[in-house]
Amino acid sequence: MLRRTLVAAAIPAVMLGRAQAASGSFDAFLSSMRAEARRGGIAPATLDRAFAGLTPNQKVIELDHHQPEFTMTWARYRALVISDQRIANGRAAYARNRALLSRIYDVYGVSAGVIMGIWGLESSFGTELGNFQVVQALATLAWEGRRAAFFRAELMAALRILDHGDVTPARMTGSYAGAMGQPQFMPSAYLRYAVDFDGRGQRNIWTSVPDTLASIANYLADSGWKAGGGWGQPVTLPSGFDVTDSGRGNRKPIRDWVRRGLGAADGRALAPPDTEAALILPDGPTGDAFLAYGNFTAVRRYNPSDYYVIAVGLIGDGITA
Repeated sequence: MLRRTLVAAAIPAVMLGRAQAASGSFDAFLSSMRAEARRGGIAPATLDRAFAGLTPNQKVIELDHHQPEFTMTWARYRALVISDQRIANGRAAYARNRALLSRIYDVYGVSAGVIMGIWGLESSFGTELGNFQVVQALATLAWEGRRAAFFRAELMAALRILDHGDVTPARMTGSYAGAMGQPQFMPSAYLRYAVDFDGRGQRNIWTSVPDTLASIANYLADSGWKAGGGWGQPVTLPSGFDVTDSGRGNRKPIRDWVRRGLGAADGRALAPPDTEAALILPDGPTGDAFLAYGNFTAVRRYNPSDYYVIAVGLIGDGITA
């Protein structure tokens, strides 16, 4: 049975304090970051703005260390993230942005459905961006030390974004872990994939819908999305179906799956007979079943979870149907 497991250990406050003490003072950390950033070409004025009055955010540390430990089934995950209201909100957003999404397809070859699905899951179509100051959150996590190297690199990427002038420190908001804006890009992903699609001279994934949706498309295109293909679709299995060859690593032509009795469950035709596809059973043989086409892997590079990719696909399909 394939399940997405989220595990984090709760760290006692005394141990947390010791970890922080071992890492040195926050001011010393900022001094080392400033020196590293200056060697990397970041302007002193940028650093002055980014680090002005900066202090650790205890809430960030608490969230990082006190995530609940649980194992979630696909059925539970689906119930949490796919709702009639989300689909309705997505349809309204799609209606407002249909022409924009068509232009984005012309440039990147990425279909509207998958873009809408990601936009909906990441920020509820731009309505839930997170209200943490990204520089403060990343500096806190880089100093605190649990994943210091990762967050230090992301902080450096955030400083490069500020130095480029795309956003101010006050407007650079996101999640407690530093994921930013409507597509929830980490700063390193922003540097690689964010685009100025509205032509205003800034890559604005916070308030510009054109920049947001085009940046998502750019991410997927670079991750291998093929124009004209889909992510996959729900299917039905005949009674007694042998599921031993299910899983992302076992791809077969559609004709082989059909020969074994597999059929579409969503009213759409299956992909052409020679299309390679894998059978995904997120809750095992008695739960939902999906065929994963080639573009499934591209979406999985955005978030490496089968649950996530399927939810993105189903939300997008529901919006654009």
